[in-house]
Amino acid sequence: MLFMPVFLVIMVIMMPLPAKGINVTMGRAKKDTTFKVYTGKVIDALSKKPVVFANVYLVKSSIGTVTNSDGEFILKVPVGELYQSVGFSFIGYHNVELKLSEFSTEGNIIKLEPSSVPIKEVVIRTSDPTELLRMAIRRIDENYKIAPEMLIAFYRETIKQNRNYVAVSEAVLDVYKSSYNNDFEMDRVKIYKGRKSQDVKKMDTLVFKLQGGPRTSFLLDVVKNPGALLSADFIDYYEFKFTGFVTIDGRDNYVIEFDQKDNINYPLYKGKIYLDTKNLAFSRLDFELSEKGIDLADNELVRKKPIDLKVNVIGAHYMINYRVLDDKWYLNHVRSELTFDCKWSKKLFKSTYVTSLEMAVTDRETESIDKFRYRESAKMSDVLADQVQYFSDDDFWGEYNYIKPDESIESAISKLNRRLRRRDMDSRD
Repeated sequence: MLFMPVFLVIMVIMMPLPAKGINVTMGRAKKDTTFKVYTGKVIDALSKKPVVFANVYLVKSSIGTVTNSDGEFILKVPVGELYQSVGFSFIGYHNVELKLSEFSTEGNIIKLEPSSVPIKEVVIRTSDPTELLRMAIRRIDENYKIAPEMLIAFYRETIKQNRNYVAVSEAVLDVYKSSYNNDFEMDRVKIYKGRKSQDVKKMDTLVFKLQGGPRTSFLLDVVKNPGALLSADFIDYYEFKFTGFVTIDGRDNYVIEFDQKDNINYPLYKGKIYLDTKNLAFSRLDFELSEKGIDLADNELVRKKPIDLKVNVIGAHYMINYRVLDDKWYLNHVRSELTFDCKWSKKLFKSTYVTSLEMAVTDRETESIDKFRYRESAKMSDVLADQVQYFSDDDFWGEYNYIKPDESIESAISKLNRRLRRRDMDSRD
C-alpha cells in the first residue's frame, strides 16, 4: 500500500465546492523591513539557455529564492544585508558568487559554467548503490537539523487545461519545521497571506481542484517523510544503479539511478538520487512515476470524479532540493507536476490537465520558535483555491521573497487585482 503523502492529491468535480468557514489567524505581524529589489536571469554560459530552478541566495544567510521556468529571478534583500554576496548554483554547474555592490537593480545576467567531476578525485565508499543509500539514511540525524525551526516559504499551485492556465493560487506560508530525528512529530503549515486568479480562462465542462497543496509540499520532504521511496519497507522494491558523479552547489555528489522492480504491482517511482560525497547527505531527488506502475496510479491520485468520466494519469514528476548551511542540510525547494487525460464516456473530445505545485523556503528562524496549534494548520483536505480569499492583501507582497511568475501568471493576477479594485470602487459609489 502506498504512502499517500508522496502524491499530490487532486479532486475532479462537476461544480466548485462552497468555501467552508476558515479560522483566520495571521500568525506574525508584517515585517517592518526596508529592502532593495534585484531582478535578473540565470543562463548557461555556453548555450545561453535559461537555467531553470537555479538557487539564488545570500551567502551565509537563509534568505533566498529560485529561478522560474524562464531562468528569471526576483531577490529582495533587507538594507542591512546589502554588504553581502549573492550566490547562484545549480546541478552540474560551478557556483557563482557576486557582491551585491556589483549588481544593478534589474537586468542582471548571470552565466553559469558547466562543471565536471574528475573521477580520480572522488572517494567511492562502496560499489553497491543500495548499501550507499542505506548508509545515507543512517546518517540523516547527523546531516539534518535535529532542532525545530520556523520557516517562511512561498507556495504556488497552478492548473492548466490543454495550453491555458485555468487556475493560479499563491501564498506565503508560516511553517513549524520539526526535527528530522523525530518520526512522530509532523511539520505544521499555516497560510499567512495569499492571492489567486481562477479566471485566466474558464474551464470547460470540469472544475479541477488541488487538495492539500501547501501541506503536501512539506510532506514531499522525503528525508523527513520517506514513504514509498526511502523507507525500509520499500527500498527492496527498487533496483538501484550507480551512474557517476555530478557537482551541485560546488560540491561533488554520487548519482544513483533507480526504478521499481518488474514484479512490483504498485505505482512506484524511477529517477535519480544525489548524495553528497563528503557526508552522504541527500542533496537532491529528481523522480517520477515509473511506466511499470503508472497504470495503477489513477485511484491514488484522483480523490473524486463523475462516474462517466475516465481519468488517466499520463505522468507525475517530483523534484526536491536541499541546501547546506554551516554543515547542516535544509529543505530548500520542492516542485511537483502531474499530467492527466480526461474524457467523458459519450463524447469524442478529451482534455489534458497539468497540475503543479511549487514551494521555496525563503527565510528561516532558529530562535523564536512558534509551534502554532494544530487546528490553525493546513490539512490534507484543504483546497487552497477555496480558502485563499480569506488571506488576500494587495499591499502585502512588498518585502517577501517569492518566485518570479511566468508572464501569463503575472498578467492573470494583475488582471484579477484590477478587477477587485474596480469592484471595490463600484461598491463605494
